[in-house]
Amino acid sequence: MADSNPQASTVVGGASVARRRNPLLLPVDLLRGFLIGMAELVPGVSGGTVALVTGVYDQLIESASHVVSALRKLVTGPDRMSALRTELRRTDWLLVLPVIVGMGLAVVTVAGVMESFVTDHPEHARGLFFGLVVMSLVVPVRMLPAATRPVAVDVAIVAVAAVGAFVLVGMAGGSASADPPLVVIFLAAAVAICALVVPGVSGSFFLLSVGLYTTTLDAVHDRDLGYIAVFGLGAFFGLASFVQLLQYLLTHARRATLLVMTGLMLGSLRALWPWQAAPEGAAADEAHGPGALLAPYDPVLAPIALALVGAVVVAALLLVETVNAGRHDDAEPQAG
Repeated sequence: MADSNPQASTVVGGASVARRRNPLLLPVDLLRGFLIGMAELVPGVSGGTVALVTGVYDQLIESASHVVSALRKLVTGPDRMSALRTELRRTDWLLVLPVIVGMGLAVVTVAGVMESFVTDHPEHARGLFFGLVVMSLVVPVRMLPAATRPVAVDVAIVAVAAVGAFVLVGMAGGSASADPPLVVIFLAAAVAICALVVPGVSGSFFLLSVGLYTTTLDAVHDRDLGYIAVFGLGAFFGLASFVQLLQYLLTHARRATLLVMTGLMLGSLRALWPWQAAPEGAAADEAHGPGALLAPYDPVLAPIALALVGAVVVAALLLVETVNAGRHDDAEPQAG
């Protein structure tokens, strides 16, 4: 499922434009979006992690950055329309649109199912995604550029990010907010969407921590258009504010950024340990929130088996990515 083309754009006539994507990849990109959307519905699992595993993370961040830049230049100028068209040509729409559609389909079709699975079978759900995230730690490590500083510095970066994520996850609450103010919905969506594009940071987990996880899924399931509209505006604002910063970091401080992502993913495993006590004061439908970590209790075998399934799925995706990348390299024309 990995994308064999690591470069999302090329230069034509002095301007960078999106390289034409093979339309045959449309069903695969729809599936990628569906998987990313499903991940965002599960507290503790990051859609950014799934984008990394499926091989389209860099391309999506780059394209999102071009869209944000297009809107900014349309407002600020100069040459508003010309600048808008230039940035939009740089966007890989044949990737972005199927991924967005796939994410939307996941949210609309399986929000209720995922919420029930996470709520009714928390040990099983956490086990499955624990295995997925553990194996996914390989992904940002494989993307690291060559080291230019002592290994101890890299280890420290990962450790600080991991400890920070571990502590923040443990602080998340479990109570639901039945009728939140619109401004709270807007701001929560703005922060949660930033988590969407950072591997190891779960947007759903942030919503859980502020008491809006079940409220938001119920709004989607019940087609509460007012809530959805405010949430969507907040998400757009958050994405527009953050994505260009992330693109800059991936370009100019790539190794440090990927190391931080690795640490965040490692620390987020705190949320996915299958056996946890129900959080204090949590409502019945929020019992899947973070609680005290416990030794394994019944059920034991099923969460372990599901963790192995999650790990095997990611390993298979990584194998496909490696094979496809090797074929792409063999097919590249040799210089000279």
